[in-house]
Amino acid sequence: MDIQTSLIAATILALGVPASGQSVNDPRSTERAVYFSGDVVLEGGSIPPDPVLIRRICQGSVQGETWTDSKGRFSFKVEGGGSDTTADASQTSRDPDLARPIGNSSYYSNPITTALRGCEVQAVLAGFWSDRANIELKNTLDDTRIGTIILHPVSHDQALTVSATSLAAPRNAKSSYDKGLSLMRDKHWDAAAKELNKAVTAYPKYAAAWFELGILSDMQNDAAGAASAWKTSLSCDPKYVKPYEGLAALAERQQNWSELDKYARDWIQLTPEGFPIAYLYLAIASAHLNNVEQAELAARQGLRLDKDKSLPRLNYVLALILMQKHEFAESAKCLRSYLELAPNAKDAPLVRQELARIEAAAATPPK
Repeated sequence: MDIQTSLIAATILALGVPASGQSVNDPRSTERAVYFSGDVVLEGGSIPPDPVLIRRICQGSVQGETWTDSKGRFSFKVEGGGSDTTADASQTSRDPDLARPIGNSSYYSNPITTALRGCEVQAVLAGFWSDRANIELKNTLDDTRIGTIILHPVSHDQALTVSATSLAAPRNAKSSYDKGLSLMRDKHWDAAAKELNKAVTAYPKYAAAWFELGILSDMQNDAAGAASAWKTSLSCDPKYVKPYEGLAALAERQQNWSELDKYARDWIQLTPEGFPIAYLYLAIASAHLNNVEQAELAARQGLRLDKDKSLPRLNYVLALILMQKHEFAESAKCLRSYLELAPNAKDAPLVRQELARIEAAAATPPK
């Protein structure tokens, strides 16, 4: 095994300082902690382009979380009391002891084996499903190394949420990008923007970093800056779907229906079955551009794809389109579905009034 493999896969056992008269292997010395480490790769062996959440799941309950570093490595500590202490994966992996696998020569006290009973480690990244690694320790002969966890794409469409340009990012750009994301999670917006700008300066083709810069600009009500960053992201990687949603949402807020129509169509052309929200935006744009047939078709397609009913607004938009066509019975049905899915929506009182009016119109025989 080479040094790099050992650095990624090895596990260390921190025994602490034994009390006077006790051996490090004495069962009475219960202050023990196990440091687990491993790495995460995408199917095919490449490093994930974004930080990956690592979860320790014990008997169905999440017991601890940490994140991978820019090389896909992670580490965490499990103490005898069952608590986790997360550690910086890049720092832990530089510990020289990690090059030395710890195996059957160490004693594991009962609190450790109890804390790890029924425990697995799982990686979490949008658009991927993870292998699981069992880390339960039953006796001193157990191997404590986690090894490599592989992430598999859920589908082709969801895999497009990861930019291919991220895989080619140089180390310094990736480091700045990771720091930027971490600062965004902590709501340090200015510091995050500084790191993300470092990333795109070091690697101008960094589509994911440009996308996050667009998010920061949008949060600060800088619509022009957001649009510019997202358009740059798309120019770096036209198959990266995240900027399409940002640009579509921005175009809708600005009531720029031709722009909304363009971005929705481009998004759907890239991934026709993956994102029902793209059809919602196309339906809205088409309705405002007086293309009623296209609006209805888009809304119905969106509802077909929205298996988990996460977009109640599709029902509302279709209801308005059908109302315009004087198809009141089906329009009322769509409004009822909207209210069932979003009973506390801001416009719910107005929708209920409109529903009563439409139901009355549906009950009136046509002249």
